Amino acid sequence: MNENKEIIKKFKKLILEIKKHNKYYYIKDKPKITDAKFDQIKISALDLEKKYPYLKKYESVSNIIGAEPSNKFKKIRHLTPMLSLSNAFNNKDMADFLKKINNFLNLKKNFELYCEPKIDGISATLIYENGILIRGLSRGDGESGEDILQNLITISDLPKKIIGKNVPKVLEIRCEIYIGKKDFAKMSDRFANPRNAAGGSLRQKDPKQTSKVPLKYFAYGFGQISPMIFKTQSDFLKSISEWNFKTNPLSETINGLKHIEKKYSEVEQIRSSLDYDIDGLVYKVNEISLQKRLGNTSNSPRWAIAYKFSSEKAITTIKDIVIQVGRTGAITPVAKVEPVTVGGVVVSNATLHNEDEIIRKDIRIGDTVNIQRAGDVIPQVISVDVSRRNKKSRSYIFPTKCLCGAETKKEFSKNTKKLDAVRRCTRGYACNFTAKERLKHLVSKEALNIDGLGKKVIEQFWDLNLLKEPADIFNLDFKKVEQLEGWGKLSINNMKIAINKSRLINLDRFIYSLGIRHIGQENAKIMAGFFGSIEKFEKVFADKNKKSILKSLHDLDGIGETQINSIDSFFSNKINLKITKDLIKELQINIYKTNSGSGVFSNKKIMFTGGFKNMSRSEAKIIAENNGGKVLGSISKKLDYLIVGDSKPTVKKINQAKDLNIKIILEKEWTKLLNS
Repeated sequence: MNENKEIIKKFKKLILEIKKHNKYYYIKDKPKITDAKFDQIKISALDLEKKYPYLKKYESVSNIIGAEPSNKFKKIRHLTPMLSLSNAFNNKDMADFLKKINNFLNLKKNFELYCEPKIDGISATLIYENGILIRGLSRGDGESGEDILQNLITISDLPKKIIGKNVPKVLEIRCEIYIGKKDFAKMSDRFANPRNAAGGSLRQKDPKQTSKVPLKYFAYGFGQISPMIFKTQSDFLKSISEWNFKTNPLSETINGLKHIEKKYSEVEQIRSSLDYDIDGLVYKVNEISLQKRLGNTSNSPRWAIAYKFSSEKAITTIKDIVIQVGRTGAITPVAKVEPVTVGGVVVSNATLHNEDEIIRKDIRIGDTVNIQRAGDVIPQVISVDVSRRNKKSRSYIFPTKCLCGAETKKEFSKNTKKLDAVRRCTRGYACNFTAKERLKHLVSKEALNIDGLGKKVIEQFWDLNLLKEPADIFNLDFKKVEQLEGWGKLSINNMKIAINKSRLINLDRFIYSLGIRHIGQENAKIMAGFFGSIEKFEKVFADKNKKSILKSLHDLDGIGETQINSIDSFFSNKINLKITKDLIKELQINIYKTNSGSGVFSNKKIMFTGGFKNMSRSEAKIIAENNGGKVLGSISKKLDYLIVGDSKPTVKKINQAKDLNIKIILEKEWTKLLNS
């Protein structure tokens, strides 16, 4: 017992040393020890963690990256959200991207794209009013960023005042802050890579320290512009270049898949010779009016994509295969590998995806394997070097039981007519591993969004029996928390504030927070629009109402059999029901507000049939919703309008609408209504 205490004490001391020196590196920009000495400290901590795995519950060494931003910086909301980009990794992904755009917009001709290098730097947004720079923000969580204006204005060639013609009254410019490779070479003893150097410099409390660092930037995009004076992405960049903003010289307009690949190959070949790091190319629809029509999903714009360069690979050995349990009960195998550097990052774990993938590649413990970081993010095993395999090795037998001891099963897919590749635990919240992952999902920024209650804290509180169910979050025993190392009055007070703030939540975020399988953010919004209030949503819990409500969900455009079966399964589980009801008691859930208060289809239920001449069904749906309508997926008495496109409408639906005296609107009339 005493030995354990000494080990824990030693480990925590090393962790504190690592964090302390990270602050000197990344925030204070004044390293106190050499890299070699720092590596020794880190290796010592890693060795202890490997030898005594229970130490991970205190903190994992591999998860300590850089340093947290200073509390000094004020958080401010972006004028328009800074969304992430979806990724493409090959020619097929890019072909799919183009196809989706053509289908959405119902285009009959090629559209122009704007291509630019994806700079591996730090994203920031600059806000100008009447040509004067008034604000500079970090990306933050996409919705809000940190006020780093004083550090940004230390960049000498970044315009503080725009001098030129036709400058919009409000101009929100997106840019990427970086450090050139040659400049970084002079300071590489203090930072791991140029990106960390740029990030650490922008986090300096004292702008005078930031000014000593040779930061550079490229302007690449925009948020809010009022009035909008640009017709294309290329027009925008040409104009801001004339206003003395730095734009990337490799950017250009292109057309078609052939030119996409040509540009990709050209830039990839010269990548290493550039004085800045890039990890791919970004392709955007050039015409801004088309960008607006395409709009955004919850996470990313439909009109842009990052085509990532080939993943860096490495060879290593599988030491073990372990099982992880996700929030939906999914059983995921993970390879524990001999640590190896891939793309500048030390990798010790790699995903094996599922049981079928292990069988297909015949992956075994002890195998020499090729691994890569897909999109330079997720490490995965791509192949096995069978020639180096030990003759005594045995095929890996995938466990049929969850870590909790319950049986797992593969569900039958009605779509593929096959069993799913993924095994899942059958116990739901009764499985401790699933329950813990659902808690992590519950507090995530897309759900309850509780600052300070991240994955590590969930793990710690779970192990100490402080948290077991969602409602426990709102009844935390802070007297016990106070006794824990690292929890002072300030951090506890901040958590109390964050928890109380999370009690007020919109219905769509609440539905998403439950972690129902197949119910993502978009489906949660559709369901929230259908139910409107938590009181109506609760009716799905009651057995007498459930069948009729589930039947009604079939009417919703975007909710299919898969989602309905998943909802039915979730609320058929007594534990899920209890947990959900207990959680509702702790929250104030807002009525879901739609655009139903205004527009030509205000408070009307609409269905579409047939193709449209100038737009896709998807775009028509979004337009209808933006004009106050609610789009249904089937004919019923509830329907107000059946919108009939000119191309191949379903005669059966038209006849059903006539029988039910539902108003039929032809495409020409639909267009007139929208333009009225």
